[in-house]
Amino acid sequence: MKKLEPNLRLVAWEVTSACNLACKHCRAEAKLTPNKDELTNLEGKKLLESIAEVGKPIVIFTGGEPLMREDIFDLISYAKSLGLKPVLSPNGTLITRDIAKKIKDCGITRISISIDGPDAKSHNEFRGVDGAFEKIIEAISYVKENNIEFQINTTVTKSNLNSFKEIFNLVKELGAVAWHIFLLVPTGRATEIQDQIISAEEYEKVLNWFYDFRKIAKNIHLKATCAPHYYRILRQRAKEEGIKVNFENFGLDAVSRGCLGGIGFCFVSNNGIVQPCGYLKLKCGNIREQNFKTIWEDSPIFEKLRNPDCYKGKCSICEYFNVCGGCRARAYTMLGDYLDEEPLCSYKPKRMK
Repeated sequence: MKKLEPNLRLVAWEVTSACNLACKHCRAEAKLTPNKDELTNLEGKKLLESIAEVGKPIVIFTGGEPLMREDIFDLISYAKSLGLKPVLSPNGTLITRDIAKKIKDCGITRISISIDGPDAKSHNEFRGVDGAFEKIIEAISYVKENNIEFQINTTVTKSNLNSFKEIFNLVKELGAVAWHIFLLVPTGRATEIQDQIISAEEYEKVLNWFYDFRKIAKNIHLKATCAPHYYRILRQRAKEEGIKVNFENFGLDAVSRGCLGGIGFCFVSNNGIVQPCGYLKLKCGNIREQNFKTIWEDSPIFEKLRNPDCYKGKCSICEYFNVCGGCRARAYTMLGDYLDEEPLCSYKPKRMK
């Protein structure tokens, strides 16, 4: 197989590790106070300038809770001035009417907010703070007042697996433009809830359900994240149904790839460490030592992620490698090698049969 050509589409910048919640699955293991060595305002702006040298990707301002960083709106405005496409990923509990207006005024056109249960009891238990759900519902009303698009993110666990239709009905009722489901990666605080990780067989079922559900979920974009095997399932099911996989029929899902880490996406930590994604804690470089462009183009880890010959196990021989790639973070956290096969995929490649 040919090497995968890098095409930077998304950069997630963890602007702070501070957060006011205590979510059970938090990869950042966030706490109320920020790390002492977080990038300064000047360093952050230099990072954004270097990202702009590579292209004009979407930059996700995330955390922790990005609204706990005092200069967040200044940084977002600067990203916008460079031609980058800033989006914001708050938890929703800190958004007041005034904050919503500031979000709008600094150039944000979309935010993502996480809801992990269909009601206050289930969501608040997962997020670790009473009243979080109620504050999110209030925040969404302020976001809508300012005509800011919002998407809802939901982490898939054993606890909420049977509540998905209820969660979607809430997403639709709230007026979200998109619903993104995230398949749990056992890293950070999520290592303490291993019992909530669904099995490979359950992955197949939920992703097949997701494929069917998207047919009836009109006017709302559905996306499976940290679930690269969905892109295999999409093609298998489309072939069975005689449907051509193209942009017209499947939108961005037809032209995207499952795992984009080091290929179309990367993550920058609060202290400047560049990683393939937030869940894969491998140091590919430090923007305090090199500029982002150099790291993106020359990191040995990124080079291996772009080279099919470096992969191991069944992922290395799978006919769906180019559209899936397996979750590199799960391979690393569950098998100890980021180039090993996806541990929660039940599919057997044709070359194994």
